[in-house]
Amino acid sequence: MRRRPAVVLLDRDGVINADSPEHIRSAADWQPLPGSLAAIARLHEADIPVAVCTNQSGLARGLFGHADLAAIHQRMEGAIDEAGGALAGVFVCPHGPDAGCDCRKPRPGLLLRALETLAVPPHQAAFVGDSARDVAAAEAAGVEPILVRTGNGRETAAAWPWPVATFDDLGMAVAALLERPREHDHGD
Repeated sequence: MRRRPAVVLLDRDGVINADSPEHIRSAADWQPLPGSLAAIARLHEADIPVAVCTNQSGLARGLFGHADLAAIHQRMEGAIDEAGGALAGVFVCPHGPDAGCDCRKPRPGLLLRALETLAVPPHQAAFVGDSARDVAAAEAAGVEPILVRTGNGRETAAAWPWPVATFDDLGMAVAALLERPREHDHGD
């Protein structure tokens, strides 16, 4: 049986907040999904650090600026704080799809940077996402992939070619993670 992760990494759009094909361009566009803030609070209460790893190509495309992104993340962190949670970090790939960077998911660089910052080895982490690029990034980084059916997740789950842990939303994924034994539990 898998152990409870030492850290949980989350994709942002479609996992924590509602996604938009037009991009989340301002703090006013950021709307939390039902139960997502409470799920992050549950991880915080269980002493499991949570960090966000998000592609934000809208920066490279000129759809919003760094100040807009900072305002979005300030609103997100404020809402998480109000719900009783906390984030250990927000890691962003600001590049466009053709930039060739190592941090844009499905490449593993963003997740690996988060894990290095948090001093957690990949095998002790889980990454919750809603898209094929999230699952692929987790697998490439050696992190347990978890898929949620919010955002793009329903379509991703239907099309994914091999089994991956899949839950209706972040709340259900967190509940399943918290049911796992801790690393030091021996079950005796």
